[in-house]
Amino acid sequence: MDVVVSGTVLGAKPTDSPDQVGAIMGSDFAENSLDDYSMWRDYGLVEFFWARESPDHPWVGHHFTLQVHRLSYGGTSLVNESIRERYGRFDRHLRFDKLQRLLANRGVRLEDVPDANAPAFTLHWQPASQVSVMALREREWGRSPRRGKDLVGDVHTISSSVTAEQVAWSRARYGGQDS
Repeated sequence: MDVVVSGTVLGAKPTDSPDQVGAIMGSDFAENSLDDYSMWRDYGLVEFFWARESPDHPWVGHHFTLQVHRLSYGGTSLVNESIRERYGRFDRHLRFDKLQRLLANRGVRLEDVPDANAPAFTLHWQPASQVSVMALREREWGRSPRRGKDLVGDVHTISSSVTAEQVAWSRARYGGQDS
């Protein structure tokens, strides 16, 4: 819940350098890159992403994503040690309605945002922190109520930073769809 309010993971901002994130998250990560211009580090539950103009330029933080859906497969074992030390045990499912209720109790509201992934998923946005929350809304036709081990109503991902301009674009592009 703190991520949705603060827009950070344990204080690590989406714009922080790899060294800054590493100082907070630790050295237990998998580093991935498709080319010399992009990179991400997978800390289990959390992934941080960077880009750069050329191999001679420094990495610039782009965003992070909490892959909440991974909890249903790996549980607490995939949660980074720094996060476990701060927050303790994690359930295998984070229900969107529970997250929304906890946030509302703190005076934090999420706005609904139309998205290309509708109707299977819903997208919600917290303007102050620029964080989005994607939740699994419905099962595919003919499939079991579970998508993998994810349940309808589970939070799928939490991401930052999602700007007001990106939300406006999504509303203009997908506003006529059922979100």
